[in-house]
Amino acid sequence: MELATIGGGCFWCLEAVFQLVEGVKSVTSGYAGGQKKNPTYKEVCEETTGHAEVVQIEFDPNIISFEKLLEIFWTIHDPTTPNRQGNDEGTQYRSIILYHNQSQKEIAEKTKSSIAANWKNPIVTEIFPLEIFYPAEDYHQNYFKNNPYNSYCAYVVKPKVEKYKKVFG
Repeated sequence: MELATIGGGCFWCLEAVFQLVEGVKSVTSGYAGGQKKNPTYKEVCEETTGHAEVVQIEFDPNIISFEKLLEIFWTIHDPTTPNRQGNDEGTQYRSIILYHNQSQKEIAEKTKSSIAANWKNPIVTEIFPLEIFYPAEDYHQNYFKNNPYNSYCAYVVKPKVEKYKKVFG
């Protein structure tokens, strides 16, 4: 098994999509890319920690590649909007890939370059080494599965899940 850590807006959206992907064993919502140890959701939302909302994906590279995970990532969010996805605005919603090794770094940079022509505006996705990942509070885990009728889930998460299903089956 390998790990991938990415952020592209609210972690509930990414978690809901990647839980559907064949070869993904688990998806954990959390925080990374900042300075504060053990940040809380409130602190991250106050933009005082430097962290982004991310998901850490445990996957079987014999079933799905890191590159394919990134193809999904690039498809389900807008990598051209700095510090926002849709109505969610703030540094915690930035587009970010936190690589675990040199191979992931190279794949992230290669895929970022290859999709640039698909977008009118420049890609702003950050690519950095993962220093530490902090799992989010328990109530954030499996959020879409546990709260499918929540209005945010219905109007923001569900359309991303539907887009994934339409594009990737």
